Amino acid sequence: MATHRTLLMCLGLPLFFPGALAQNHAPPGCSPDLDPLYYNLCDRSGAWGIVLEAVAGAGIITTFVLTIILVASLPFVQDTKKRSLLGTQVFFLLGTLGLFCLVFACVVKPDFSTCASRRFLFGVLFAICFSCLVAHVLSLNFLTRKNHGPRGWVIFTVALLLTLVEVIINTEWLIITLVRGGGQVSPLGNVSADSTMTSPCAIANMDFVMALIYVMLLLLTAFLGAWPTLCGRFKRWRKHGVFVLLTTVISIAIWVVWIVMYTYGNEQHHSPTWDDPTLAIALAANAWTFVLFYVIPEVSQVTKPSPEQSYQGDMYPTRGVGYETILKEQTGQSMFVENKAFSMDEPASAKRPVSPYSGYNGQLLTSVYQPTEMALMHKGPSEGAYDVILPRATANSQVMGSANSTLRAEDMYMVQSHQVATPPKDGKISQVFRNPYVWD
Repeated sequence: MATHRTLLMCLGLPLFFPGALAQNHAPPGCSPDLDPLYYNLCDRSGAWGIVLEAVAGAGIITTFVLTIILVASLPFVQDTKKRSLLGTQVFFLLGTLGLFCLVFACVVKPDFSTCASRRFLFGVLFAICFSCLVAHVLSLNFLTRKNHGPRGWVIFTVALLLTLVEVIINTEWLIITLVRGGGQVSPLGNVSADSTMTSPCAIANMDFVMALIYVMLLLLTAFLGAWPTLCGRFKRWRKHGVFVLLTTVISIAIWVVWIVMYTYGNEQHHSPTWDDPTLAIALAANAWTFVLFYVIPEVSQVTKPSPEQSYQGDMYPTRGVGYETILKEQTGQSMFVENKAFSMDEPASAKRPVSPYSGYNGQLLTSVYQPTEMALMHKGPSEGAYDVILPRATANSQVMGSANSTLRAEDMYMVQSHQVATPPKDGKISQVFRNPYVWD
């Protein structure tokens, strides 16, 4: 009898349930030995899994590279106000990286681990990103009005505390729905003894959305807080407020679309199989919004100096400290001092001091007759009627260095003694000084 019943089941199962054996066949693009849980990652008939997998993989690589760039640019950040925000921005990048990784948990088919990770990490990762935006907006409101904001550890602590609130909410929600909600409640209100843990996938779409109310509140706070930054007195911080405002506006649009599709659209079109693609698309789209409209603009602005530092750099340019630079500076300074010290004493054409006796070179004079001082003294006074002749001083120092000799102290003494020894013709005592440079 038992054998007859078994034979009927084996013959009737393929006839009445032809799709039962088809489930064992792998979809095109997947290996037959692959776990059916991961068929969406390689199924070419439903290409949405492959496309989202590629988009999420590119996002992971991009976010990782941006994180390295942001950390490596720390020694080159000249503005201390921007440097104080680097910790919060790295925390934001870690949250964005987690969103890209969570896309794979939404692409694979649901089971206990994937559903639990979706319910817990979906809200926590978005809370990290939106908390960092709220902390950044808080700092920007101080910077646009006072040009001085909170310290870096204060901003990071604010973002961390806001994230911990969502962690506590999701932890309690999972404990209540999985452990305490799995028991069968009797009419008397007591939990039956055969209570078991329910599957985390057994949750309504509306309940999943309602658990994200705190995350939506963070998003709304960042959106509203970004508007006052556009009206501050210090305009150089407004562009950072524009980055946050643009990111939150696009994020709000994405959240409105996926919530409407997840809670209303799929049920109306009787297509609950699109619940997982809806969550995956929302994660990938919002993560790329963070990268394109917030992370990349902030990374491009982080190394730019403030206007105060740019002004100081123009006044005090950076100079080299090499040995050649020091020698050039010392040479320039010494030449400057030397020219300033002797510019009033020596003529412009003189390059070096000229000796008064440099005109004598040991050669005979030219054919032009040039009387000497001794010839002038022995010739006697000229016929002109004057008593006292004083020699004139000349400002041209080249006469002293010409081919003529220079009047010496001995010659002047001989001139004076000769004038005293020769009395005047009219009997009057007078001093006659002859100009040795006048020839008559």
